[in-house]
Amino acid sequence: MEIPEKAQAKALQRLADLGAQRAELLRQAKALLPKIQAAALEADRLGAPRSRAQQLSRISPSTYYRWLPDAQEKGRKQAE
Repeated sequence: MEIPEKAQAKALQRLADLGAQRAELLRQAKALLPKIQAAALEADRLGAPRSRAQQLSRISPSTYYRWLPDAQEKGRKQAE
């Protein structure tokens, strides 16, 4: 029969390991954002369809379109 504290320690260690793994993946994802944004701007500059580029980027549409120059300009004009 396993001692409950040992089972709890295993479960907590599993949570700690998974939490650390998740934190590392989130850090990596955050570090990729500037590269994805640069690629989005390049695709837009070259005339790629925006909806397709947004889909391929796997970035939310609101974030993706906010990155684009004319979308930023439209937002400024609407705010004025």
